[in-house]
Amino acid sequence: MAADGVVSAYADDDAERDAEASVRPQRLAEFVGQHRVREQLELLLHSALRRGTAPDHILLSGSPGLGKTTLAMIVAAELGGGLRITSGPAIERSGDLAAVLTSLDRGDVLFIDEIHRIAKPAEELLYSAMEDFRVDVIVGKGPGATAIPLDLEPFTLVGATTRAGLLTGPMRDRFGFVAHLDFYDPPELEQVIRRAAGILGVETTEDGAAEIAGRSRGTPRIANRLLRRVRDFAEVRGDGVVHRAAAQAALRVYDVDTSGLDRLDTAVLRALVDTFGGGPVGLSTLAVAVGEQPDTVEEVCEPFLVRAGLLARTPRGRVATAAGWRHLGRTPPGPAQDALFAEPDKPGDRP
Repeated sequence: MAADGVVSAYADDDAERDAEASVRPQRLAEFVGQHRVREQLELLLHSALRRGTAPDHILLSGSPGLGKTTLAMIVAAELGGGLRITSGPAIERSGDLAAVLTSLDRGDVLFIDEIHRIAKPAEELLYSAMEDFRVDVIVGKGPGATAIPLDLEPFTLVGATTRAGLLTGPMRDRFGFVAHLDFYDPPELEQVIRRAAGILGVETTEDGAAEIAGRSRGTPRIANRLLRRVRDFAEVRGDGVVHRAAAQAALRVYDVDTSGLDRLDTAVLRALVDTFGGGPVGLSTLAVAVGEQPDTVEEVCEPFLVRAGLLARTPRGRVATAAGWRHLGRTPPGPAQDALFAEPDKPGDRP
């Protein structure tokens, strides 16, 4: 019986993972939000299917969690081709990329995540692959090296980046379709949550979905993650239903406040206001104050705090806005804060 119980537990875990993986939309018609991008992609893909050719290469940019990988999977599904997934940092040499490209079949989709981080030699090899469906593989070294041309099957490259500004001009120009994914509105996130709840078999009320959507920072990935955490709380400490009270109690346990700030976001804002009087303060000093690396503060916390209007990057350093003071229940310092946005008198800590 014990063995049966263990097998049953693992089976339940597998079923759970399968259910959570199935939350991703499989077709454009199922994809919530990004209406303009969806319409443009639909025209691109359907026209290519009618012509019987591979569509232009696609570049998707936007913050993490907005659906770039999901859209790449949808492109492959809509075209009826295979999908190969890799990432820019994983392609260190041109030979790595050549091995991937020569393994593609006609009509396949190659998805390269964080394409701006691809190695320079591999990027240059990708140019001819994208334009002419051909690569030159160098065999040997020095004067005896020989270039062997290899023809590729027509394919579609889908590149994704969170830092579009880091893409080189030649790379960007070789994409026939470029789209930027925007953050989601709360009503759109409610649709995402209700759809995921239906797939996961979670009973969710309208006010429960609205509560989670309002704390999801405009990002479907975060919305789905918070839904699962609230589900856990509701099953263990509640009646199994994700309603507003359960969502509020659960997110309080997980340190997600009413605006979507998590523990680290709040720590950064508190350090800025309480320790440094609202700023200005340099990035490295602020990072030391919260016990994190500067890159973590800059890339993980600041984008949302700036977008929410709680923090500002100024020539002198980071500054808490009046909204940031009020978010912590503090009284803003008043008009004197305007001087913090002036040009710095001398170089200082990394602003």
